[in-house]
Amino acid sequence: MSPAERGGSSRRPPFLAVDVVGALHVVGTLLAYLSLSVLLPAGVAVGYGEEVWPFVAAGAITGAIGLGVAFATRGDHRLGVREGFLVVSLTWLAAAAFGALPYVLSGNPQLDRPVDAFFEGMSGFSTTGGSIVTDVEALPRSLAIWRQFTQWLGGIGIIVLALAVLPRLRVGGRQLLEHEMPGPEIETLSTRIRDTARRVWALYIALTAVLFGLLLALGATGVDEAMSPFQAFAHALTTIPTAGFSTKSDSIESFAPATQWLLILFMVLGGFNFALMYRVLVRRQPRALPRDAEARLYVALLALGSLIVVTEVWTEDVLGGREAVRKGIFTAVSTMTTTGFSVADYNVWPALAMMTLVGLMFVGGSAGSTTGSVKVVRHLLLGKILRREIDQTLHPELVLPVRLNRRVVDERTLRAISSFILLYVGIFVIGAALLAIDAARTGLALSPFDAVSVSASMLSNVGPAFGIGGPLGSFEPFSDFSTILMSGLMWLGRLEIVPIVVLVSRHYWRNV
Repeated sequence: MSPAERGGSSRRPPFLAVDVVGALHVVGTLLAYLSLSVLLPAGVAVGYGEEVWPFVAAGAITGAIGLGVAFATRGDHRLGVREGFLVVSLTWLAAAAFGALPYVLSGNPQLDRPVDAFFEGMSGFSTTGGSIVTDVEALPRSLAIWRQFTQWLGGIGIIVLALAVLPRLRVGGRQLLEHEMPGPEIETLSTRIRDTARRVWALYIALTAVLFGLLLALGATGVDEAMSPFQAFAHALTTIPTAGFSTKSDSIESFAPATQWLLILFMVLGGFNFALMYRVLVRRQPRALPRDAEARLYVALLALGSLIVVTEVWTEDVLGGREAVRKGIFTAVSTMTTTGFSVADYNVWPALAMMTLVGLMFVGGSAGSTTGSVKVVRHLLLGKILRREIDQTLHPELVLPVRLNRRVVDERTLRAISSFILLYVGIFVIGAALLAIDAARTGLALSPFDAVSVSASMLSNVGPAFGIGGPLGSFEPFSDFSTILMSGLMWLGRLEIVPIVVLVSRHYWRNV
């Protein structure tokens, strides 16, 4: 088999199974295009009379590095599955570093330390929403919009955008799309992967624009006097990607109830499979939604989680009436969709409500959505696997294929799901243990429950946790070691672990 047939390049050494040069070429090209994104915050800086040079410098540095890498590695490259793992892993690290540059260059005292700036950049591009910033409203408007915009770019993903606009990435594009929109399988909208990427991005942009318009209307009509055009734009950028950064220190709490209900709706939409939403909203196939098993379970789990939280805060007299319903539903939806917006300090809520929220961190939305965490379809298929094992224990002679939407799921996919969940739980436990140990070493007031919630929140890309990292706190008190650890958990969670874990395998790199 020739190198081209294996999806690699003739330039790589024969003992290497990965075209590293080709992967670096793609990463460099992506960085060069990504550097243009500083034009948005630079424009905001001009409009508000703020410093423009941090964004111009960050874009110039990133663009120069990207073009330099792309030029040095140019040639006839083809991306295969192995190269796809390396591209997405390196791209998110590079994107987080790029996201950190304007923070460091601006000299803002809340984000001028590189380790803190990198955490904020990773939280942005991974759509996690956890923040080092202690006073968000003290940030310049341009820097605040940059925080929001990094989450919008990370929502559907840099890779999907690249597939839509970069002809060079057509070869091997399906592997990149599947790593960026993870799940057991990706059902494309078209036979051409670039067409699929373009349609997903078109829907993503359209939903953002619709939400922006509706938020503007709430502000213009006086329904929500706090909703200025700046606030409408900023929060539209982080709701559709289920990301969670806000330009207010109290997140969404000070906005009107109508705004909170509207954001609930769009957070729910952000948790649906975008290919499924395209069929329902654009192709006008409304029956596709109730026929999808994952979508049905997603809605059911949202309803169940919301019911438990609302019941707890209402019956325990924490909140009452409409406020209990609205804030309970908002918090449950924000947590399960891994958005991370908040409308209340749930640190003081009853134990069952807090435990429910931690449980929802491990659920997530649908495969092919902007959410993080395990994803509903994996829970669905794991339940089917367990039920089959029980049935076959009682009746060993039975042959019971696992089906999803009336189609048989192959055994390789089922094994991958089981392996992923084991990896996920293992990394979560290790992360919680290391956070607790480091907190004890540094004297940080972090209870075991808080450590568990922080590890779950970072790995699931939720953002706010409990304790000092709760909805009204920040992650600033954590040590540099814990900050780097949390950045790593966000990176692992955003790419769903496997593309990163395989990089440490000897068999990944070598043909023998």
